[in-house]
Amino acid sequence: MTEKTGIWKIASEADAAGARAAVAALVVAAGTPPVDRARFLTSLSARLRHRLDQGGTWELHLLTRRTTPDQECRLDVWLRPFDGTTAGDGPQASEPTLSCTLPNPPARDGVPVDASPSHALLSADEDTAAVLHLLDEQERLVQLHRDELHQTNQGVLALHSDLEAAALAQRELLEAERSARAEVERARRLLNFLADASAAITSSLSPIEVLRRLTDLLVPDHAARLDVWLLDDEEEGDEESGPVPERSRAAVVAARTGRPQHAAAHPGNLPGTDDLPPAAMSPDRPLLAIPLMTHRLLGVLTLIAPGPRFDADTCLMLVELGRRAGVALDNARRYEQHRDTAEALQRAQLTDLPDPDGLLLAARYLPATQGMNIGGDWYDAFLQPDGSLLAVIGDVTGHGMHAAVVMGQLRTALRAYAVENQTPAEILTHLHRMLRHLQPQLYATAMIARFRPGDPEVVWASAGHPPAVVRDTGGSVRILDAAPGVMLGVPIACTYADHVTQLPPGSSLVLYTDGLVERRAQGIDPGIERLRQALAGLSTPELEQDLDAAAEALLKPLLHDSERDDDVCLLLCHTVTHPTS
Repeated sequence: MTEKTGIWKIASEADAAGARAAVAALVVAAGTPPVDRARFLTSLSARLRHRLDQGGTWELHLLTRRTTPDQECRLDVWLRPFDGTTAGDGPQASEPTLSCTLPNPPARDGVPVDASPSHALLSADEDTAAVLHLLDEQERLVQLHRDELHQTNQGVLALHSDLEAAALAQRELLEAERSARAEVERARRLLNFLADASAAITSSLSPIEVLRRLTDLLVPDHAARLDVWLLDDEEEGDEESGPVPERSRAAVVAARTGRPQHAAAHPGNLPGTDDLPPAAMSPDRPLLAIPLMTHRLLGVLTLIAPGPRFDADTCLMLVELGRRAGVALDNARRYEQHRDTAEALQRAQLTDLPDPDGLLLAARYLPATQGMNIGGDWYDAFLQPDGSLLAVIGDVTGHGMHAAVVMGQLRTALRAYAVENQTPAEILTHLHRMLRHLQPQLYATAMIARFRPGDPEVVWASAGHPPAVVRDTGGSVRILDAAPGVMLGVPIACTYADHVTQLPPGSSLVLYTDGLVERRAQGIDPGIERLRQALAGLSTPELEQDLDAAAEALLKPLLHDSERDDDVCLLLCHTVTHPTS
């Protein structure tokens, strides 16, 4: 449903003002809200001014519309040039210039009576007041929002500050954790180094090797230079005279007090530093003197720092390593003393070989080069009253002084039993009984061979000893592999048996201990085979011209490829082809 509300001709500002006043009265009467009313009328005024600025005469058409009874009522406004004709329904054919919602339908009689421009001007203040009131409300809301935003910003700033503080605390904790982990890792490396270094220096029984390994371990990572001052017995006992003057002052103080000492490393404070670069001898490089102590003072270990200082943890590690080095040196010294005494005792008891007719003898004794394995191996050769000769080889279990003493007892007892002209088996039987009685925890192996002048038969007996090797006149080599008796001293009763082998002129008999042929990784059989091959490689002229050289030729292929961890005894017996008498 459409209703024409009014038409105005607009040719001047007064016309425009009247038309605007009429429209204002209409929308006010229809109950349009002030804000919508002000927005609508302001837009209408702007369009009217624009049309007046363009010039000419214009028509303002007002129509109210409602399609259905329940649809809201609208006010449509058209502004178009005046063409001198009646508009009729023409404006409805185009879109309105402006539209406004009317809450209440307009009165049937058209524009309200209070639609004069003066009344519209006064009424406009009400719209303005409503808009201003609305603006005030909006400003108040904006201020509230601004305050809330400010508080939110303050909260965000506080939150950022808390987050920054938390991040800083986290960084500090992470840095502390990294530092702690680094300290733990460094302590672990120092402990591992200490354990490895301790194992390296304590595994050697040579003082020179202990010091060499100590130098290799510490220089250059933990020290720019290492110097060891070892006190001998005279220096240690002469406390009044003090250490020799060319030693560093820190070493002297460490030796006298038994406590580690720090000093500056400079020329003259440490002997033998001429070969070091100047930076290594700068006063900024500290020197650490560590006494090597056990139950007594062995010497002083002096170290120059590899950098500007020794840190505390490294100092503790070096002092502890110095203590362990002192123990290793003391053990090595004791070992050498014990070894030298045992070797001297054993060599003192080895026999000078006799020179019987028709028989050449050569012997070799080589002490072990590794470990404390000295004192158990022995050989003997002596003439009997009836002119026969006993060749003996033996090996006492155990090593060191005790084994050397037991070896001397066996050697003396064997000679005593041999005086009664007993056979090799009878002698071994007596030795077995004696050893079971005197040394029930110690065992020995032995082999005895009896040579009689002019007799090609050799009688022999063995008590658990490696088999002898025989080279016949023609150069063939055989092994005396008859079953040996039990070892001497084993807690069982045993009567040994004599065996006979042919040894005509030009033949050789080799007696030896297991140190010559036995290797831990291979056993004893390969070694016996190598001995057999070496003996087969010798000729009769070589044996008879220089039996000592022949003995060396037997040793060389068996010992050149390994360190000896056991004593070696060899007794080479050769029956000459043409006796000298």
